[in-house]
Amino acid sequence: MAEAKKKGGLKNWWTGLKAEFSKIIWPTKASIIKQTVVVVIVTVIMGVLIGMIDQVVQFGLTNIMK
Repeated sequence: MAEAKKKGGLKNWWTGLKAEFSKIIWPTKASIIKQTVVVVIVTVIMGVLIGMIDQVVQFGLTNIMK
């Protein structure tokens, strides 16, 4: 009896999994490209800003230490 319940449970789980996968809305290739470009641009901008802030802080600390 317990074995039958396990098999039915696995079958129900698999059926539910397939049903959930059918609900997924996969992004289009164009959407992925746009989002990737935005992420790269924002990353570059943030890197430049962090680098500028680092240079300003380093310059300030160098002047304070003199």
